Parts: sequence; C-alpha cells; structure tokens
Amino acid sequence: MSTSTGSRTAPRVLLDAAALSGCRRRVHLDHDPSAARSPRALPDPAIEQRRADAAAHRARIGELLAGVWRADWASAWPGGASGPESPGGPGADRAERAARTAELVAAGAPMIWGAVLPTDGDRRGGAELLVRAPGGGYVPVLVVRRRITDPGEGARTTAVTDPWPQRARHDPDRKVRSQPRDLLALAQLTRLLEAAGWAPPESAPRLGGVIGLDADVVVWHDLRAGHWPGGRHTLDEYDARFADRSAVARSAATGGPALAEPSRITECRRCPWWPTCESELSVRDDVSLVAHGETARLLREAGVRTVADLAALDPATPPPALAVPLPGPPFTDLVALARARGRGLAVVRRVPRVPVPRGDVEVDIDMESFGEAGAYLWGVLLSYPGGRRDGDPEPGYRAFATWEPLPTADEGRSFGEFWTWLSGIRALAAGSGRSFTAYCYNEQAENRWMLASAQRFAGAPGVPTEREVREFISDPSWVDLYGVVSSWFLCAHGKGLKKIAPAAGFAWRDAEAGGENSMRWYRDAVAMEGGEPDPVQRERLLVYNTDDVLATQVLREWMSSDRVLEVPLVSELAPPAV
Repeated sequence: MSTSTGSRTAPRVLLDAAALSGCRRRVHLDHDPSAARSPRALPDPAIEQRRADAAAHRARIGELLAGVWRADWASAWPGGASGPESPGGPGADRAERAARTAELVAAGAPMIWGAVLPTDGDRRGGAELLVRAPGGGYVPVLVVRRRITDPGEGARTTAVTDPWPQRARHDPDRKVRSQPRDLLALAQLTRLLEAAGWAPPESAPRLGGVIGLDADVVVWHDLRAGHWPGGRHTLDEYDARFADRSAVARSAATGGPALAEPSRITECRRCPWWPTCESELSVRDDVSLVAHGETARLLREAGVRTVADLAALDPATPPPALAVPLPGPPFTDLVALARARGRGLAVVRRVPRVPVPRGDVEVDIDMESFGEAGAYLWGVLLSYPGGRRDGDPEPGYRAFATWEPLPTADEGRSFGEFWTWLSGIRALAAGSGRSFTAYCYNEQAENRWMLASAQRFAGAPGVPTEREVREFISDPSWVDLYGVVSSWFLCAHGKGLKKIAPAAGFAWRDAEAGGENSMRWYRDAVAMEGGEPDPVQRERLLVYNTDDVLATQVLREWMSSDRVLEVPLVSELAPPAV
C-alpha cells in the first residue's frame, strides 16, 4: 500500500513493535528520505553483540521446544531450523517465512516457531512462537534475553517446556518485572493475528507469553488488564501509540511536517541518529541539552526553551508557570548546569574543598568486558603516596588478561591471578601498618564482574568466594571516584571519565579511545570473526586500559590538590548578561 503527494509515490511505511517504545524523533528520521545524507553514529559493537547473544538465546529455546514437542513443533524457518543461528537462518527471506507460516496455520499446527505474520497497513511483525489456543486461533510468545520476573508472587506462569496459556497458574515465587516493550510487542502481534483472522475468537482472552533470560518459565500477560496509567489496558495503550507513530512515519515519508522534534533523552546515548539531533539541538541551544527527558518538556511548557533561558532564572525560584514539580536533579542544579554550559565549563565545584579518600598504598583498577560474554582484562596501577619501602613490588601498571575469545574458562584464570595479586597488595599494606585504598570509576561494572566471576569460576585457582568479593566491595577502602565526582561537582557535559578527566589535565593517547571502539578492537585482537589474532589491537587495548587507570589516578590527585580551586564554585556562577 502506498500514498502519493503530487506526482511522487511515498515509500511504504512498515513499523515494527520497537518503534512504539522508542523515540518519536527516531521514527521520523528512519522514514524521512531527506535524512539519508544526515550524519549518523558508527554501529555500536555492544549492541551488535547483544543482538547476536539474543539470537543464540532464541535458537537454544527453539531447540529445547523442538526436542520436547517433536510431534507438535513446526518451524517457519527454511529447512525447519530453530532460528537464525541454524543453517539457512541469516539469509532467510522474510516472504518465504511468511508463506510457510500461513501454510502451518492453515494446517492447524499446534506450535509454530519463527512465525512471520501478514502485514496489516503500516504494521508488521514476527513471533518466536505461536501456540494454538483451545478454542482455535493462535497466541504469541516472545523470547527475550532479559529478566522478566523478580522474587515475589503473583505472576501467571507455565514451565518453559509447557508453553500453553490454558495451563498458566498463579506463581508463588515470582512477580512480573515491568517490561512495557514486551507488552507492546505482544499487542502488535495480537493485532496482526486479528487482522489475518488467526487470533482466538473476540470473546476469548487476549493473552501473550514471554520467555526471558533465565528460560525457566513462560510469563503470561492479559493484554486487556489495566497495566497502564489511568487503568488503560495494553491494547488501548498500543492502539494510541501505534496511531501516533504511524502518523509520524507517514508525514516524514511523504515530505509532510515533522510531527516529532528532537529532544535529548536517555535513548540518545545509543541512537545512531544522535549526531544529527545533537547538531540541531546545539544550534537552537535547546534546554534538553541540560535538562533531559520529561524535565525538558515541562520546562518548555513553562516557557523555558533554551539553555540561556534556564541560566537566566533565579535558582531559588522555579518558574511559576510550572504545573508540577520537576523530576530529576534539583532546580538549583539545573540552573547552575545551564550557567556552566554557557561559560564552556565542563565542571563546577559544590564545595571549597573536595574530600577524596587517600591511602599510603593505592591501586587503580579498570576492567574491560565484551558485552555480556565476560571480562577479559583487569588492569591495575600500583602507587605509593606514603612512600615505597624495601620489599614492596614495583609501582606501575599490570594487566591480567585472557586473549582466548570469550566466553572461555581462561577468563577464570586471569581473574584468579588478578585477585591473588590484589589480595597480596592489601595484605602487604596491612602487615606493614599502612593504609590501603583501591579506586575505580563507576563501580557498577567492576562490582558486577567481580561477583559474576566469583560465581562462574568458583573453585578455580585464586578465585575468591562470593562472600570475599562482597566484603571487598563494601569496604570503605574501595572507592568509586564516579561517586566522589557526583557528590562534589556539577558536570555540564556528563560525568563519564572521558568527560571529566580532561578537566584534571589528562588526555588519552589514542584519539579513538572509548568503550564502543574497544569492542571493535577486541574482535580483531582475538580473531572473533576468524583468521589470525591481531597483536596490534591487543597492544591498543592494553594502552587504552593503561590510560583508563592513569586517568583515575590523575583525577583523584587533582581533586586532592590546590589545582582544583581553579574550578569555579556553583555560588560563583552569575546569570548571563542581558
């Protein structure tokens, strides 16, 4: 189906369910022919890896169900494969799978894997699994690689090997974890099934199932239950969102007015269109460059449209036109951030002196991981602010790494060696009566992989128990410099280490240093796509990791020194001159 404007035929608009939970501006740019020449970010290797992991997870679930339900299980993938990880999967034609799905529906197959549904207007979609309902028609089941339950009770579940909605029971051990995108995806599939005449009768419940990362149960959702604000049920919420996104896409595709303007939100960090949107926002000094998401919307409604508008306000008095309190940072911080950005300041101080825990013996730690596959490198930087003594190990950088492609048991070996070394330094300091402090920047990643490694490689040489890891990460000697920065500075351009360390005078040697690029380097370093491992990229990763720990050292020494007094205080930021 197509529409025309004058003599030009617009491209067909086809929306997947992902468009319903994402950014409206992205929907516009995805369908605007004139945006094809606009700048985009390079593909994010972390996202690519997550997609590959999700595909492998789906294929494993398909193989499991095929083995349990041999007589009832049928696949729409070419050759009856269980997913794109199977032979013939990656290049499988969508139309071929759609035709095969229609054949299986007509034959009344009890269970259809890898289904592609007929398009309906502007919508399209496919389900990992369709299961036939007792009264006829099919119910969709998604397979996702994220957790869908929490400890508690109240979810309606079946065993993952028993994916039939009529067998769902109250679960005394699990409650549903909120995942709006799953509900919206199930709603889109339900509408597609209805349009194709493949849904259960209208009088039947509208149900959908989800199999998550743990792959232990199917969680069943009632799509007519009031899960949304105001008691709206999922299908109503879906219909409203789909109508909106469809209008945005159609207007963009036909050269009509833009129905979605750029505004900075959390999703921008991973969006390929961010370079385009950032340029537009910077040109108009949009307030969302400082106040993100819902906060920006509320400020605009109150007449505060630019960063300069925000900077000119009295920090003690929010605009009287604000209908509701602003979410997010305090209003005083928002005004200060706007003033800092206007003066080109990356950071401003909250306090005259910045308290930073220091030790006689100090270790900076930085971990490198590859998506969800594992942590392949633990880099450490040893220094002696209290003075080095006889018998002390040499100061400087050390790396504990595995260069076997993740996942690998050799990861346990490298982690065990890292932990043994760290424990030895801690014991040396304690035994000589000296204080010890270890540092990282944003402990969430390091803590997560230390705990995960202790669990996954329990019993391997040098690997600590989970209890030992928890004792370490809860000890005051483990200092997260991200927390120090968050407490005592306001950061106009973000609080990432790459944003903050330059304020302390540090620069990375590699002009392309960054987490996303390191994913690309790692692929080549271990020959993930085949061929020979690249020693140049291994060395590049080691230099990058070295600079990360040097950056944390330089940052804390700067915060502890008189040089930090050169950074203006929040109280010193005056409003811009009129």
